[in-house]
Amino acid sequence: MTFTLTGTNLAQATAVLVGATPAGFTVVSDSHIVVDAPPGTAGPLDVTVTTPGGISSPKTYNRVAAPGI
Repeated sequence: MTFTLTGTNLAQATAVLVGATPAGFTVVSDSHIVVDAPPGTAGPLDVTVTTPGGISSPKTYNRVAAPGI
């Protein structure tokens, strides 16, 4: 599962945390990052991005449960 973050000055991002878990990410442009959501239980989590300018304010990502078969 992936999700997109948009903002400014993202081209030099060095870390993305989903909750307390580091997440893989790809910088697409200075305003667009695609994040690989780490697995875990369903519910809201804070997401932060670290750049040379500091750590962003947290934004909420709502992880949903995997579909049952």
